[in-house]
Amino acid sequence: MMFISCHFSLMAEDYYVHPTLGNDANSGMSINTSFKTLKHLDNIKFLPGDRIFLASNQIYEGSINLKNQQGTKENPILINTISWNSSNAMIPATINFKGAPNGILIEDCSFINISNIQLTANGHYDYSEKVSKMRCGILITNKQSKQMSNITINKVSIFDVYYENEGFTRGKGEVKTANGTQKYGWGIRVINLNPKALINDVYIENSLIKSVSHTGIKLTGKKYNITNVFISDNKVEATGGPGIQMSGVKNVTVKNNTVTHSGSTDDTRKWGRGSGLWTWSASHILIEKNKFLYANGPGDSAGAHIDFNCDNVVLQYNISAYNAGGFCEILGNNYNCAYRYNISINDGHRVKGVNGAFQEGKIFWLSGYQGTNKKRKGPVNSYFYNNTIYSDSTIVSKIAIDNTSKGILIANNIFYLKGASKAVLGDQYRPDKLNNKGVENVFFKNNLFLNEQNWPKEIGINDSNPIYGNPLFVNPGGIELQDYIPRNKSLVENKGIEITFLPGDTMGLLQDFKVNNDIIGNTIKNKPSLGAILYMEKYFRKTN
Repeated sequence: MMFISCHFSLMAEDYYVHPTLGNDANSGMSINTSFKTLKHLDNIKFLPGDRIFLASNQIYEGSINLKNQQGTKENPILINTISWNSSNAMIPATINFKGAPNGILIEDCSFINISNIQLTANGHYDYSEKVSKMRCGILITNKQSKQMSNITINKVSIFDVYYENEGFTRGKGEVKTANGTQKYGWGIRVINLNPKALINDVYIENSLIKSVSHTGIKLTGKKYNITNVFISDNKVEATGGPGIQMSGVKNVTVKNNTVTHSGSTDDTRKWGRGSGLWTWSASHILIEKNKFLYANGPGDSAGAHIDFNCDNVVLQYNISAYNAGGFCEILGNNYNCAYRYNISINDGHRVKGVNGAFQEGKIFWLSGYQGTNKKRKGPVNSYFYNNTIYSDSTIVSKIAIDNTSKGILIANNIFYLKGASKAVLGDQYRPDKLNNKGVENVFFKNNLFLNEQNWPKEIGINDSNPIYGNPLFVNPGGIELQDYIPRNKSLVENKGIEITFLPGDTMGLLQDFKVNNDIIGNTIKNKPSLGAILYMEKYFRKTN
């Protein structure tokens, strides 16, 4: 059925582009007078409520570049796919931006909605475009605006985005650099390098990012000049770098996403290292109800980790499984961060020195690293409670706690480690040094261990009131929520202790983070249970 135009305001216009039926001499304002090329859109000053329509199941060459375009809350500017006639199935249009810097550029714009579009760019045509530093499916950035707001990306697919052509092989040393030094393809990037400007209210939802040579979704700000970002219900697969990464941001929610095979090496153009998600210099970040699976790489590459200079980063109700780097990783100069109500399965299986690995995989790591040239300073007030950690007998579970850490709470967790466990030194670029200094302000109590070998005595801190036993999980080793329902419920139900603030902590977790979530605070009362599953079951039922 043909799409019937319905304007959002009396002044709004619809613009149509068809790569074979259109003509750039046309007005572009109807299906029968459509433009032929995307480039023709660059010359239009769009008004609030204007809409750009691409044809279903068609492939477009080039890019859409929106600069200084302003919609309104009631009348945003839209980019969408429509069926051109009744015989067309509704298949999203594809923009092939091979050789171009971006598939869609949003620069100094507000109130822009993009939906039902596919984007791909597998390399370049020649090297005439060397001025481009990278290739992005969608780039949201600013050059002049003091504020950009309300950018929505919904039901967009970005796949096979590479700067280099097939056959290009990255040097072996590239993966050892902090973020790579060469040119890469990215999925969605939000970049604000102006500390006096602001980008806020960005929504990235229901989208697929797959097979890009670096990061799937990346937010890059300074001094919290990117705020109020919602990343939800996306799939991020086989990225050469991290799945999701954010720096210099505040108030970000990452929810209901599935991130798999970050740090992929299935193409020689990929970076080959990356956590499912990681934060740096970020404040008030809520990461919940996600799956982080099969992260790969010789360093980092945890399910989700908290790099240095963050505060109030909370990971809850997530499933983390088979990630080479590990499960809990909190680096230096972080404040009031938490892992709670998560399930970890066979995380941290990487062995330093094997297959080029330069870091040990770890199920639990508090690091003092806060930059190459800075003195070690461990995280402050780290909360780790009501998690379920499972490792099979093939894995040596490694734990590292930098003794410059101050304030550690470890309680009500289940450590089901069938293999050995051991203490290791932190090894983020510069290995931590061994000394006899003790960690300050530790509350380590009431955790369930499969046996007495599940926590290495030499780590320096130990559970003051451990519980031992087998919770008899339904299907240990699986990656679904129901696999970790304890059949031995009497061992875990109502066996927990109340979780309160660490001594000296007057702030707690996410106290001023305004989201519709009634379990944001970090206190648990009324005889809680051990592990994550009973809370996850209840919370998933409540919110789904």
